[in-house]
Amino acid sequence: MRFALLWLLLLVLVLVMGSDRTLATGQEAAQQSLPSTHFGAPDDPQSMTRLNSPITGFTNARPATNPQAPDAKPVGQQVCTACHAKEADNFAHSTHSLGMEAAIARDPATATCEACHGPGSEHAKRPAEHGLIIAFTKDRGTSVETQANTCLNCHEGGARDHWLGSVHQRNGLSCSDCHNPMTQVSAEGLTAKESINQTCATCHNDIRQQFNRRSHMPLPEGQMACVDCHNPHGTLSAALMKTDTVNETCYQCHAEKRGPFLFEHAPVRESCLNCHTPHGSNQHALLVAPIPMLCQQCHSHMRHPNDLFTPQQLATGTGPNERLMGRGCVSCHAQIHGSNSPSGPRLHR
Repeated sequence: MRFALLWLLLLVLVLVMGSDRTLATGQEAAQQSLPSTHFGAPDDPQSMTRLNSPITGFTNARPATNPQAPDAKPVGQQVCTACHAKEADNFAHSTHSLGMEAAIARDPATATCEACHGPGSEHAKRPAEHGLIIAFTKDRGTSVETQANTCLNCHEGGARDHWLGSVHQRNGLSCSDCHNPMTQVSAEGLTAKESINQTCATCHNDIRQQFNRRSHMPLPEGQMACVDCHNPHGTLSAALMKTDTVNETCYQCHAEKRGPFLFEHAPVRESCLNCHTPHGSNQHALLVAPIPMLCQQCHSHMRHPNDLFTPQQLATGTGPNERLMGRGCVSCHAQIHGSNSPSGPRLHR
């Protein structure tokens, strides 16, 4: 009997506590609600369009800030295309246009042209006055800093972490000097020329000519591009190398030269540029000078005969020397980059 009364008392306590918790949960639910979303009501056709539209970089885009027209207001894409029909036709085939069209399908109020060019009300009133719209050219009144900041609003970070302070930024280059976002000229990167190499050659034509020499990197054959070794948007090095050192950049393709070696060749470990020129050379294997003259820059009057060989003693020189023609230090010192052989301190093998 006592056990029955005890179980009955416990059952009553459980029921009372459960009802109190349900009441408290109901009160909390009345006080708290889920945050609102931008999808709208389930039966809203516009919300279904947003759900089915992809999210791109232009989704929820806002008009860019133009310091020269602080009072300008957004006017919308239709006002822009009313005057700039030719630009709109060219832009329709670009990568940026695909993102903008998807953003408009998701939200018609998304800024498109004005996301890059800034609010256009003042420009629409006085179209001939420079600076009232963000223009990506040198002669339309918009500073290079404003142009770059507009692009970096979306393209910041990643490869552009070191744009500020880079050699290109210090020399007043704008993004539009290398890129053309308004039309699809190139297959990648929206570059201003048909390829990355042609775009770089616009300024670095002297470097581009080096690839026409006898020994060169396979850039003219289309097997590599300037950006395989360089980051044009800025790095920690003056030459805009993608890695911390020249050797690390070379090792990306020439991994067999990395080592570590039991016997190392000091100039090689210091820098590949001590012996090689990276773009093109008229010597074998991109060498800065022919062998043995290259080796004699460091190794002179040591163990071998003390004759100092010069280019004039080559077969094409004014005084050909049979001791020089057909000879090369690497004929015996074959492992010039380093050796792992126990008997290789002279880099013989």
